[in-house]
Amino acid sequence: MKTFDAVIIGAGAAGLFCAAQAGQRGLRVLVVDNGKKPGRKILMSGGGRCNFTNMHVEPAAYLSGNPHFCKSALARYTQWDFLDLVGRYQIAWHEKTLGQLFCDDSAQQIVDMLLAECEVGGVELRLRSEIIAVTRADEGYTLTLNGDEVSARSLVIASGGLSMPGLGATPFGYQVAEQFGIPVIPTRAGLVPFTLHKPQLTQLQTLAGVSVAATVSAEDGTLFRENVLFTHRGLSGPAILQISSYWRPGEWVTVNLLPDCDVAAELDAQRAAHPNQSLKNTLARLLPKRLVEVLQASGDVPDVALKQLMPRQQQALVQLLHGWRVQPNGTEGYRTAEVTLGGVDTHALSSRTMEARQVPGLYFIGEVVDVTGWLGGYNFQWAWSSAWACAQALEASL
Repeated sequence: MKTFDAVIIGAGAAGLFCAAQAGQRGLRVLVVDNGKKPGRKILMSGGGRCNFTNMHVEPAAYLSGNPHFCKSALARYTQWDFLDLVGRYQIAWHEKTLGQLFCDDSAQQIVDMLLAECEVGGVELRLRSEIIAVTRADEGYTLTLNGDEVSARSLVIASGGLSMPGLGATPFGYQVAEQFGIPVIPTRAGLVPFTLHKPQLTQLQTLAGVSVAATVSAEDGTLFRENVLFTHRGLSGPAILQISSYWRPGEWVTVNLLPDCDVAAELDAQRAAHPNQSLKNTLARLLPKRLVEVLQASGDVPDVALKQLMPRQQQALVQLLHGWRVQPNGTEGYRTAEVTLGGVDTHALSSRTMEARQVPGLYFIGEVVDVTGWLGGYNFQWAWSSAWACAQALEASL
């Protein structure tokens, strides 16, 4: 049986980075993954350009049953540390909106960088390896793989969440946690499009592909300002993905379709200047024409000239455009979700080392943990930071 200092399960962002860091600190490390190639989720992220971190990473951008848990790791390995690594590999990058950083060329560069770092650390990588069983004894852990057994003093679970099962996502990490008595917070899809109830969906389906800059708020008061995209199934776009992590079934979300415009004042001004102009054409200067047509067809936009618009009609219209309320039917689920909310209970882990408090030598990092970031590179930064913290602890345990 081959023996290692640490076996890391999962060849994604957190697993590869932790392996590289631990290997370069002198540990014998094995990474095991069930897929054909490493970094599958990295490769498709950010439209194939990998939104690898964010300029504005801070603990407030993460959801968790224990909001303080992420602070230690994020403070000890920051976005600037990862940018320094990216710079050493001469990977060109650019900033998009809201501090989001992407590769100029391809997400493959990030995967190649992680694999190169693993090679420097002498890390062994085994792909297409199914884990049949995990057992623990005084000297460490034994893993039964398909046709082989390996042992290690430490076991790191970096197997990710349930999002995007098409990329090989499984509940393996949660099952290991439960096997060793570690609680798991119920999971649900996060950063995911909404689906709508039939009557409203039928009304809005013709808008598929139309996008508007808006603010979207959840019932708990959380608010995001980005684009909303109408789809054949409901609503998507960055603002919707963000708010989905704060939404629960049965709740409403409120969309301000014109956050930069005082609709009442604009209508009054246009009425004074162009009293015979139609309300529809006036609104089409502020919103996509197709959206105005749908709102008119549903009776929300009266088919009148501005001089004919009654005060109560204007008041109702202003209320609609600044506070359009939508009650989603649900979400598109794990199939298209970018992340998984919930996961291994952070109260059972050390925030400094990622080690299970009651199970020595067992660590959980990345998405499998109940720490979920906003859209825009925050979840990759959690992967890097939690992996780095874990690697320090692995070295200290030598």
